[in-house]
Amino acid sequence: MFKLAVYLKPYRKEVILGPLFKLLEAILELLLPTIVALIVNHGIGERDSGYVYRMGGLMVLMALLGFGASMVCQYYAARASQGFGTLLRNKLFRHISSLSYAEVDTFGTPSLINRLTNDVNQLQLAVAMLIRLVIRAPFICIGAIIMSLFLDWRLALILLAATPVFGVILYLIIAKSAPLYRSYQQKLDRLGKVLSENLTGLRVIRAFAESRREQRRFRESSEDLTETAVRVGRISALLSPVTTLVVNAAIIAILWAGGGRIDHGDLSQGEIIAFINYVTQILLALVVVSNLVIIFTKASSSAARVGELLATEPSIQGSAENDAFVTQNQSRNQNQIRSSNEAIGVEKTDTPAIVFDDVSFAYSATGDPALRHISVAIRRGETIGVIGSTGSGKTTLANLIPRFYEVTEGRVQVDGTDVRDYTLEELRGRIGIVPQKALLFTGTIAENIAFGRPDATIEEIRAAAEAAQAAEFIAKLPEGLDTQVARGGQNLSGGQKQRLTIARALALQPQILILDDSSSALDFATDAALRQALRAYSRDLTVLLISQRVSSVRQSDRIIVMDDGRIDGIGSHEELLHSSAVYREICDSQLSGEEVQA
Repeated sequence: MFKLAVYLKPYRKEVILGPLFKLLEAILELLLPTIVALIVNHGIGERDSGYVYRMGGLMVLMALLGFGASMVCQYYAARASQGFGTLLRNKLFRHISSLSYAEVDTFGTPSLINRLTNDVNQLQLAVAMLIRLVIRAPFICIGAIIMSLFLDWRLALILLAATPVFGVILYLIIAKSAPLYRSYQQKLDRLGKVLSENLTGLRVIRAFAESRREQRRFRESSEDLTETAVRVGRISALLSPVTTLVVNAAIIAILWAGGGRIDHGDLSQGEIIAFINYVTQILLALVVVSNLVIIFTKASSSAARVGELLATEPSIQGSAENDAFVTQNQSRNQNQIRSSNEAIGVEKTDTPAIVFDDVSFAYSATGDPALRHISVAIRRGETIGVIGSTGSGKTTLANLIPRFYEVTEGRVQVDGTDVRDYTLEELRGRIGIVPQKALLFTGTIAENIAFGRPDATIEEIRAAAEAAQAAEFIAKLPEGLDTQVARGGQNLSGGQKQRLTIARALALQPQILILDDSSSALDFATDAALRQALRAYSRDLTVLLISQRVSSVRQSDRIIVMDDGRIDGIGSHEELLHSSAVYREICDSQLSGEEVQA
């Protein structure tokens, strides 16, 4: 938790002054029982009503002053805790945004959301309690014991004897509950995962009539979480009554011993009343401490989870910090690049748009490679089709170009420079990507198309929509480009969403366009019109067209056939029919004999 204290630096004043005001309130509270003793002994005992009124007025004044100090502390605590939570939440969001696909896959989306919301809320509460009660509660306990020592040190020994008993109880509760709180957070992540999958896949679940099974799965996860919560709740619930039992036992002992001392004249009635008041203050403070133990045990687990996330470094970082550095890297690596290009059949004078130089990749260090020894060069302005069976490595190949994942072996080059020598912003600014899942954001259609270039003109937005074959259906909408897109594009069909995501990529005016099975929801006529429009959109645009449909890639300049993470063949449709058995098999499964030869 102490590592996260850096986010309290802007609120140093609140963190320092807040506890001081609370300390002032605690001092005034500790003085009240002594004043009560004076009133009983001198005012009531000597029948001096004026003394009673004067001391009573002083008590009212002290109470008002304590109330004011408490309100100031509350204000500082709220300001510091909310500001701390805001800074930490923003830092976490920026850090999550910087993580690569590999780290996001490791944590999982539900866990990241819980860390960003629930865990930060727990830490906010801990900060508020830190300012309001962490100093006050122990000070009340210690101060009450000291004040009781001044009243009668023999009776105070009873309180001192009860202190180690309370310490043992506190230790046992923390030791038992802390692991359960960590387990609770993990099970909360698991429940969030089940809930996310059910809400996202609601239509699929209903289509397969599996609602009952998913309800049972959610119930099992929820009951598992509930069981852990009940266990930790039972342990935590013991703290307050056991503390009360110990303190009340001490009160009984004090009354028994004090009664005898009053009979012998060694202790006044006012002093025993003050003594009981101090014990009551200790009891209330210990109840607060017991609640603080629960809060900080939760916060400790949350802090560990947040710290784990912040300590995770992105596995992919841009090494270049400016254009000049990129230029230096381009010159420094030119000889190596040219020699590797020659090895894979590229002329020295022709710097390709994309080069895969003996690239291998695995999603984990212990897993099987998803790609094995891929070597291919793609020229500028070339349209390359990538085809293969499910799991052959098509999407993985495309994800290495914008460095969504880091290559295990070999290297990927864009415009003659290793992708690791670009800043991520510059590299990805050169590449327009249309993923398999068409994802749109809330806002207007125009805002979605201009997502990558907010400064794009309306003419550029319209040109991108025209090339993506989206202009026709946009024109039919009542508000055209100003039509609002529902969350996730729920008010649009699958084909409309795919065309808008293609328009979004084209509006970026990229040098490289990656279409990852992004026309699967389009009819054949629209798909053909799209491919023709892409050729006319920009002659220098390098297109990587990933698909499982032969009809989508057969007109490409070249086709890369993937099979089990390897390249089975490269060439035109006609060439691959003779050279690649895998491609021939795909064609035979999708096309008739006449269509294959057409």
